[in-house]
Amino acid sequence: MGIKVLIVDDSKIVRKVVSKTLKLTGISINETYNASNGQVALEIMKKEWIDIVFTDINMPEMDGVAMIDQMQAEGLMETIPVVVISTEGSETRKKQLTEKGVEAYLRKPITPEKLRDIVKDILEIKDEN
Repeated sequence: MGIKVLIVDDSKIVRKVVSKTLKLTGISINETYNASNGQVALEIMKKEWIDIVFTDINMPEMDGVAMIDQMQAEGLMETIPVVVISTEGSETRKKQLTEKGVEAYLRKPITPEKLRDIVKDILEIKDEN
């Protein structure tokens, strides 16, 4: 039983890196969806079951903060955990996003270990040994 992941970043390379890093965690991923901005991500979330969203903040058209605001407005934050992966790491930004309901905030570059621990914690995945 794998999880369904949505990766939101305007950089195709970053989306691939996050996807590969997720595979290295050993967590069973059923499906990975990719979106180049928040607008595309919201469209995917309306059509597909998503277990967890990884998003950048700075993107064209609709950035991560606007996407999170829209998810809040539509009640999606209650059922879909959001993890921000960004180069920006100011405490003010982290606090602002945590208050909006973001589950975790990772600074790029990310490691498989850090990603694994956060996903397991958020989705309450138990080790299978």
